[in-house]
Amino acid sequence: MLDQVYRAGLLGFAAALGGGFIYAAWSRWSSGAGPLVEVEPEDEEIMKQILVVGLDGAGKTSFLHSLSTTTVKRSDGPTEMFNSVCIKIEEAEIEFLEIGGGESSRHCWSSHLPGSQALVYVVDSADHNRMPLAKQALHQLVQDNATLPVVIVANKQDIKGACTILEIHEQLSLDKLGDERKLFLIGTHVAENGSQVPTSVQDAKELIGQLVIC
Repeated sequence: MLDQVYRAGLLGFAAALGGGFIYAAWSRWSSGAGPLVEVEPEDEEIMKQILVVGLDGAGKTSFLHSLSTTTVKRSDGPTEMFNSVCIKIEEAEIEFLEIGGGESSRHCWSSHLPGSQALVYVVDSADHNRMPLAKQALHQLVQDNATLPVVIVANKQDIKGACTILEIHEQLSLDKLGDERKLFLIGTHVAENGSQVPTSVQDAKELIGQLVIC
């Protein structure tokens, strides 16, 4: 399935995948890395960091929990400051560092960008009113880093009236984020508590991991 995503990146078009979700990849990159495996952190491992941000209520914490387990656990409330999940892939340990999306927390985003190998930006696909704010925050964050890989997670695609992948691409003006960076747009949703993690989240997990270790 991920091979379809990579081909979409090379050819520059959106590939429709299982579960009614779409991956749109704008990149000239592909990788043959293996699957992710969760383990306890080890001091000897090479630590790599992925910064996970987005406006409050986008579903960042629930998404991160789904990356590290096989069952869904929805967040009870917004992340005030920091949250992290560690996952091991091959010789590297990856820390997904989440920073809260409230107005008072957004000023911290940029200070953690230099030490990150990639940015995961989570968007609430059904939050039409704040899509312009999500766009502004994203562009301001990456404006001084033209090559940092960016993965846009268009979350809550299962909500009625949510923006489509192509609509989000347009509303976030992703074509203006630069031609030098690896850029992916992924549609996901997080199901009810206790249910199996959706295939779309598992695919996102593998794609993000391969992006970091390539």
